[in-house]
Amino acid sequence: MTSWLFGLAIFLIHVLGFVSAVLALLSSRTSQGAIAWILSLITLPYLAVPAYWIFGQPRFYGYVSARGERDTVLRRVLVRYREQLEPYVAGTRDPDVRAVEQLAMMPMTSGNRAELLIDGEATFDSLFDGIERAEEYILIQFFIVRNDALGTELKQRLQRAAERGVRVYFLYDEVGSHKLNEGYLRDLASSGAEVSAFRSSRGFRHRFQLNFRNHRKVLVVDGREGWLGGFNVGVEYLGQGRHGAWRDTHLKLTGPSALGLQEAFWEDWHWATGEVISLSWAPQLACEECHKVVIVPSGPADRQETASLLVQHAIHSARERFWVTSPYFVPDLGVQDALRLAAMRGVDVRIMIPERPDHLLVFLSAFSFLPDMLRAGVKVYRYQPGFLHQKVMLIDDSAASVGTVNLDNRSFRLNFEITAFLPDRHFAAQVRLMLEQDFASCRRVNLDEITSRSLWRKLVSRAAYLLSPIQ
Repeated sequence: MTSWLFGLAIFLIHVLGFVSAVLALLSSRTSQGAIAWILSLITLPYLAVPAYWIFGQPRFYGYVSARGERDTVLRRVLVRYREQLEPYVAGTRDPDVRAVEQLAMMPMTSGNRAELLIDGEATFDSLFDGIERAEEYILIQFFIVRNDALGTELKQRLQRAAERGVRVYFLYDEVGSHKLNEGYLRDLASSGAEVSAFRSSRGFRHRFQLNFRNHRKVLVVDGREGWLGGFNVGVEYLGQGRHGAWRDTHLKLTGPSALGLQEAFWEDWHWATGEVISLSWAPQLACEECHKVVIVPSGPADRQETASLLVQHAIHSARERFWVTSPYFVPDLGVQDALRLAAMRGVDVRIMIPERPDHLLVFLSAFSFLPDMLRAGVKVYRYQPGFLHQKVMLIDDSAASVGTVNLDNRSFRLNFEITAFLPDRHFAAQVRLMLEQDFASCRRVNLDEITSRSLWRKLVSRAAYLLSPIQ
């Protein structure tokens, strides 16, 4: 009897492996990922089946999109908000901007003021000042929040805001903030703040959605001011951690574009809690002749690969230069091809990445495709003074973006991210000046240092690259 049951269990595991392989064939977003999963599910189902159901799901099923058709309450609010926004929508005939609007499912707005925030001191001074100015509500979410000196200061400022009657909604990613203890969260809640994890695996049907993350870093105050960018909350982001100096960039937006950040948070909060929170959707004009902005949320619930397509579109749009910074550089084949083609047609393509690794597999993966990049004329720079964490793009002298998207599979397909795209020459000039100063602190990578590596290092790099779909 025991051997019969054992044989039946083995048979069922192999059947489940075959069924999972069919699902991988039908749903995987990349051929590389599909092949890897199919082979492992058929040959090693005992290990691959549980791994597939945790790491292999291509979409975030169950996420209720505020831009979708499934929730009438959210849709009604959104329709009213978009009607109020209409006077501030900056109509454009520029096909490059229209494509970004289509990807974002949000319009470009005018009347915004954008302030570039370089490094931690400027960023957190601005964030904390915004919290102190709050009168009605604060919406705040970070991927990582530490219970250290900086995290404690954030908590205390939010507590004081809640105690003076400001509604505080605090959203965190339970994986990124896994070290955040219950005492921190209780302190916030006891002061009157609403606190929730993002809960990617909320509900029985979604219990295997463990590989998705909410990587957004957003603060919105009263629907008038908003912040987004690369910073999480912890003293290492002030240069006090094991990486030493920390190079990062954030962006403050004042005006109608803050409502785009608010919409993304509102949608996330609804998923996490089931609540439809009441917010102000009346646009606030920052100035008459200021920046035009498109807010681009992206994530695994999107119908298309928004983040990857945004990067590819930016590369294809470039005529003179395309400069990009990312701490993690393992782009998909579409982005790799776009970068090579841009360099071949004479565009000054520069990629800035860290000298010292933060995630070893991601760091090693880059060595497997960098030679082709360099041969095509792409220029790769490694930042020297400390750890580079900013996520910034510069397109010619006409547009730039700041956000949370890294150039890797996780940001392209597994994370909820958000980007501010500004087709504005004045803002692009500021970003160019900032990046020129950063490039002055880099060393340029040459082809010999990659190709002269030992065979075993090349094998390790290639293996790491093959694992990139689940990194």
